[in-house]
Amino acid sequence: MRLIAALLLSTLALPGFAQTLPPVAAPAAPPAAVAPTPGAENVPAGRPDSFAPLARRLLPAVVNISSVIGGGAPARPNQRQEAPDTPQAPPGSPFEEFFRDFFNRNRPPGGGQQDGQPQPQQRPRGQSMGSGFVIDPSGIIVTNNHVIENATEVNVILQDNTTLRAEVLGTNPRTDLAVLRVRPTAPLPSVPWGNSDDALVGDWVLAIGNPFGLGGTVTAGIVSARGRDIRQGPFDDFIQTDAAINRGNSGGPLFNMRGEVVGINTAIYSPSGGSIGIGFSIPSNLARGITAQLAQGGRVRRGWLGVNIQQVTDEIAESLGLQGGARGALVARVQEGAPAAEGGVRNGDVVLRFNSQDVRDIRALPRLVAETAVGARVPVVVWRDGREVTVQVTLGELPAEPQLASTTPNAPQPGRLTEIAGVGLLVAAITPEIRERLRLRPEQRGVAVVEVLPNSPAAEREIRAGDVIVEVQQERVNTPQELQARVEQLRRQGRGTALFLVESANGQRFVPLRLAAAR
Repeated sequence: MRLIAALLLSTLALPGFAQTLPPVAAPAAPPAAVAPTPGAENVPAGRPDSFAPLARRLLPAVVNISSVIGGGAPARPNQRQEAPDTPQAPPGSPFEEFFRDFFNRNRPPGGGQQDGQPQPQQRPRGQSMGSGFVIDPSGIIVTNNHVIENATEVNVILQDNTTLRAEVLGTNPRTDLAVLRVRPTAPLPSVPWGNSDDALVGDWVLAIGNPFGLGGTVTAGIVSARGRDIRQGPFDDFIQTDAAINRGNSGGPLFNMRGEVVGINTAIYSPSGGSIGIGFSIPSNLARGITAQLAQGGRVRRGWLGVNIQQVTDEIAESLGLQGGARGALVARVQEGAPAAEGGVRNGDVVLRFNSQDVRDIRALPRLVAETAVGARVPVVVWRDGREVTVQVTLGELPAEPQLASTTPNAPQPGRLTEIAGVGLLVAAITPEIRERLRLRPEQRGVAVVEVLPNSPAAEREIRAGDVIVEVQQERVNTPQELQARVEQLRRQGRGTALFLVESANGQRFVPLRLAAAR
């Protein structure tokens, strides 16, 4: 996600813009002394008198990054070019000329005319500006992947305006991280990583970067929230901050008050295009391991468990007798030959803890697995058959993204159907004819869904014609008669819901269905 921002100027104290202020009232009498609150001596110190000492120490390790994109080839029609937007200043103010000159110098050359005559349009050498920070005095620099993506040339500008050509050691688009190397004549100032897990909501943080190409800029704020998912990838776990972040801050560090990097500024939320105090930073605990791998080998090796998972709802938790309510990650399918299968994880297990860390929901498990070293043997605690079971799994390496089928078969209307009363399903055995009509894979087993009755429990849960019922309450069903008998058994036991394992073109998932009274 690229930063989208516009520079907003507050009211300026310039000739012609001054406001008449009312007279200042005489100071009121000082309030009576208030007795200290018990335990106040344990409250952390508030806002520092000045951030200047910290900023002075950190600024030399923060760099500006200028990436050249493309150049020379004919441009595509309506191609959008990355260039700084010129902010608006009050007409006639000193800032108007400053911004016009500064941003014109940074715009990519285009022209389109020569000697007053139109020329064939060429693709400009677009410029992408961003920030980064030095983590090793030898010249190792961390930034965002989107700052240098598709760049033909990357330059790093130090605080003293020294420009160094950078080599890209490695990138990881999934987490929007990149590592660069420059070769300085002397060791560079560097900054240490901090523990992002220690950054609490309300803690002071400092952001340093290169907004709009203006050079080293310091902004301060607090940690506004933790664990934000902004739908940018499977490992989203962003720190939200109200420290001002604008275009060009991408890749810059977010510091705690000890001068440690706890985040990498990556994105903002902005309906207006400018900073409104909602910025997002990649936590250092996620970035640290990835950047170390990129610096050493140019690529990232992530742990792989090999399961398809889904959220545990209250209904699913009730169906499984899971104590403590909805929590963990429900294993909808264990991939054949995957580390999970070899370690003893089964379909229908609920993963409660992975490597001694709690799995709160399905967002937590992929991150925990990915951050664990390939080849590590870890304990996995699952909920199975009404109790906790611990299995040992040796992690593999995460393979390339699997390609999922996207077509949904059209439902045929064969003759011999069985209605699962009170659920809203018309099903059939998987015969060669049904397999062909529903376009089922040769290895698929279970009971085929031929029709879903409107306004039924199955329709509410978005079961579709062409799906296959594999299990009911974690027991395999192979025929419509077995499926019907299992549902009736659960209804006689007083169950309000039954847990169906449903396989569709996009994989397997568990679906809790209400067992309405049979008509």
